[in-house]
Amino acid sequence: MSAKAKTPTKNKSASTKAAKKKATKPRLGAPLASTPTAEGEQTSFRFATGDTMESIKKSIRNHLHFTLARHEDNASPTEWWTATSLAVRDRLLNHFMRTQKAHHNAKTRRAYYLSLEYLMGRVLLNNLHNAGIYEAARDALKELGQDVDVLAEEEDDMGLGNGGLGRLAACFLDSLATLDLPSVGYGIHYEFGLFRQAFEDGHQVEHPDAWMLKGCPWEIMRPNYTQHIKLYGRVEHQIDSRGNFSPVWVDYKTLEGVPYDIPIVGYGGDTVNFLRLWESRASQQFDLNVFNEGGYIEALREKAMGETISKVLYPNDKTESGKELRLVQQYFFVSCSLQDIIRRFKGSHDEWSKFPEYNVVQLNDTHPAIAVPELMRLLLDEHGLGWDEAWDIVTQTFNYTNHTLLPEALEKWSVPLFEKILPRHIQIIYEINTRFLSHDVENCWPGDGEKKAQLSIIEEGNPKMVRMAYLSVVASTKVNGVAALHTQLLKRNLFADFDELYPDKFINMTNGITPRRWLLACNSGLTSLINDTIGTDWPKDLDQLRALATHADNSKFQEAFMQVKRDNKVALAQVIKETCNVEVSPDAIFDVQIKRLHEYKRQHLNLLNILTMYRRLLHNPDLDVPPRVFIFGAKAAPGYDLAKNIIRAINKVAEKVNNDERIKGKLKIVFPENYCVSLAEKIIPAADVSEQISTAGKEASGTGNMKLALNGALTIGTLDGANVEILEEVGEDNIFIFGNTVEEVEALRAGGYNPREYYEKNEELKAVLDWLASDFFTPGEHGAFDALCSSLLDWGDPFSVLADYEAYVAAQDQVSEAYRDKKRWAKMAVLNTAFMGKFSSDRTISEYAEQIWHLEPVRPYEA
Repeated sequence: MSAKAKTPTKNKSASTKAAKKKATKPRLGAPLASTPTAEGEQTSFRFATGDTMESIKKSIRNHLHFTLARHEDNASPTEWWTATSLAVRDRLLNHFMRTQKAHHNAKTRRAYYLSLEYLMGRVLLNNLHNAGIYEAARDALKELGQDVDVLAEEEDDMGLGNGGLGRLAACFLDSLATLDLPSVGYGIHYEFGLFRQAFEDGHQVEHPDAWMLKGCPWEIMRPNYTQHIKLYGRVEHQIDSRGNFSPVWVDYKTLEGVPYDIPIVGYGGDTVNFLRLWESRASQQFDLNVFNEGGYIEALREKAMGETISKVLYPNDKTESGKELRLVQQYFFVSCSLQDIIRRFKGSHDEWSKFPEYNVVQLNDTHPAIAVPELMRLLLDEHGLGWDEAWDIVTQTFNYTNHTLLPEALEKWSVPLFEKILPRHIQIIYEINTRFLSHDVENCWPGDGEKKAQLSIIEEGNPKMVRMAYLSVVASTKVNGVAALHTQLLKRNLFADFDELYPDKFINMTNGITPRRWLLACNSGLTSLINDTIGTDWPKDLDQLRALATHADNSKFQEAFMQVKRDNKVALAQVIKETCNVEVSPDAIFDVQIKRLHEYKRQHLNLLNILTMYRRLLHNPDLDVPPRVFIFGAKAAPGYDLAKNIIRAINKVAEKVNNDERIKGKLKIVFPENYCVSLAEKIIPAADVSEQISTAGKEASGTGNMKLALNGALTIGTLDGANVEILEEVGEDNIFIFGNTVEEVEALRAGGYNPREYYEKNEELKAVLDWLASDFFTPGEHGAFDALCSSLLDWGDPFSVLADYEAYVAAQDQVSEAYRDKKRWAKMAVLNTAFMGKFSSDRTISEYAEQIWHLEPVRPYEA
């Protein structure tokens, strides 16, 4: 059995059609009196739409009157936002239908992106900018007595994601549409998302994130594409029509998956793809007989259990029921998505051998890895294919993106849990594993039982575990890392044997970010300056920013650049005042660490440096250092107690520091609640310093580093993840690199790392750790941060915080020194913005399309 896939034939039909037929491209939202459907019928549009200020104003007013039944005089800001969003959606849907018609007619090859999360944020402003109608909508609203930026604040962030994994997926959707690449994103329609974070006495407290209370005007429900999902039950062997014994899944429960589509508009508005999200529902919604007999709760029990699956992103998996819900969640969205892909394929094709030619599926981490046995099950059990034919299709269809170097973060599910929830799938997984070990592994390492145990998809133990990452590697055509260093370490360490077995399988795809959201839409001041300096084409070709480098030494340009930065800091200072009740000076260094709270990201290293600065200022309040505002944004997983202890430590230190008049305002710490995309869009344009301080060899890539540098923040970081490539782009004079390298961390561990040696030898480190261990920051509450201190001193300091402390403090001193030289700092900031072209998600997606997906653009107005 070989997992090496044939390279699918590139689909040329769209480009051939384009050569034969050119259509006049209308403006986004230009009136379309009628459009032929896929069957050639003429369908009249209910609303005439256009992109002029007057047409948009009319649409907003019509939706206010006839959709919401409100008058301009008494409509609330939320209703104005809803009416505006619906008016914009009307224009997107015109182009959505034209895009899908072009894809259908071309019988094009599509990429399907399977991700458990999409951190979309707010979408009104992004859609306006991408559609090219921001100015028209702004002016229309102004005539109606409304401010588009004020209304945008009415929108809640979509509760569909958590951290970098989900934000990357959202950036990829933007780039796929911008590059006219036929694609669909698949995920879950979460009712409550992750959680809404609040702080009580410094503790993180989780509340439901009810992001849909105001409704979601962007989504379209598609009940006609509802899918049915099997769960639980057992497998028995029955005689099939050919007289053979075949496995049959019986006594299962059934769920329904109802899809909701969100249009994704590319920059320029030509292509509108879509994100399809599945909402779970019970197949039996309501038992009327039980209800009439007085069993009101029991009558709704099945409905409530069915809907639980799409309630919350990442339910706490500390309990067995939490683990079960997570696995059910992953299978639910994967099965719905694969059935939908097959439905679409069978609508135009009869030959299963052509399935990989028209469909390619990307697994965004291991969350959707259950797609491998599910596609096998669908092909074997539902469509009657033989094993070899089905496996050949599977291995040509799937590709896998790895997002972690932490072995403990690679998903594993117990075999008993699989047997309970997905009894047919565990049989298929065992068969995949048997064939893999007896063929691929045996051919490479004949008779090597130890190697078979190391590479087995089934990990021996009590209980046995299914290694989902191994399953993904075995079944995929390509496996990619997300930064050059990350991919190198995957091949050298995490998947070394697999790389030897499949030498052409592993490939690098350095992550990227969409400049449309992370500069154009969130930093209007810098956007205007760039437009005036180099023109307006850069949002679709970020390499054009290199032209800014010729202005980096120009005093007037430096002044203009830093004035934009100060204006953004003034705006953020107001947000901080309103949300944290802390006054900060825009003349201080805004030092930012915004990312998921995890030990390897080392927010606690940042905290130790803050305590060091605080201690120095207490010893000498007149110390000549630039004022510094440390800004944190992070959520900790509900079951991650140590991460939550770090959050509380930061908050309690902040309480003391921010109210200590002895240090004369030279040091402030703020930690706004409920960090999210819309808050990031306020923080990033105002940042001076970007904290990217993970332990070398632990961060796969990072994308916050790219967003902050694009907006003129200087990175202080380790040689980890994409920091290495940022260093290559901006040069060592424009970044602050510190700490142990990957090789040095490995040598440190191999030599028997003892964190207490660093603690005993460094007077400042010992003083601040002892300080944190006391009740100075929590008067009367002893041991509040025992978990944090013990992790560093007694539990082996697993992420080498103390080993990097001295170098980090020295690098922070270099930051202060550089900031004193305003001209030098301005030049460094300009060059960081100028040299971020490589980190556009357009470049990343172009590489996926060429090297992994073999996908070609289909332009709706040429097809």
